[in-house]
Amino acid sequence: MPDTVSPAAAPRAHDPHHCTATIDPDCAQWLHASGLRPLQLRGRTLLPIVQGGMGVGVSAHKLAGTVASLGGVGTISSVDLRRHHPDLMERTHGLAPGAAARDAIDAANLEALTREIALARERAKDRGLLAINVMRAVTAYAPSITRALECGIDAVVVGAGLPLDLPELAREHPATALIPILSDARGVQLVVRKWERRQRLPDAIVIEHPRLAGGHLGAAKIADLHDPRFEF
Repeated sequence: MPDTVSPAAAPRAHDPHHCTATIDPDCAQWLHASGLRPLQLRGRTLLPIVQGGMGVGVSAHKLAGTVASLGGVGTISSVDLRRHHPDLMERTHGLAPGAAARDAIDAANLEALTREIALARERAKDRGLLAINVMRAVTAYAPSITRALECGIDAVVVGAGLPLDLPELAREHPATALIPILSDARGVQLVVRKWERRQRLPDAIVIEHPRLAGGHLGAAKIADLHDPRFEF
């Protein structure tokens, strides 16, 4: 598999139902018949399906909420969610380039994120798990995570960089799953050591091999794709 997820046990973020109710009944039967093991994350029993974050409006509330409603991990991408909301697009249309325009767009996207999480939660009907995917490299990284946490997101997934400060950003939300996306063993070691100092550990780690996975990965050039450091 290009991407693999390694879960760790921890208390669940929300407890509206017993964990067996987090999977759609029909999907639970299919899972049992398949012989696959469910994914255990934050005390929840989930379908072993993790829908990834696809930016600029692809992974929004309809997709993420539907995946979660069936019992999987539905992920909202934080990138430019205002595109799903005509009023927010109208508000930010025709702005002159500059700091004021950037601030207005960032504010619109945070408002869109609030709406999208609420709509996804409604669609999920207390099943599955809802996550947000944020790129460490973007300027709205910290505000997006803070807003998602305030909105009660179940998990925060961060790629495109080392999220060494994620435990600090989430210090008031100890029940939320924190999941870094990493591509080499050195990055995993660094994140784990830094997080341990803040009394947190990743609830899961998404491993992306630069030769096999798509996304914002750790290889700076094509020759690096076969570097042994990515072979775990």
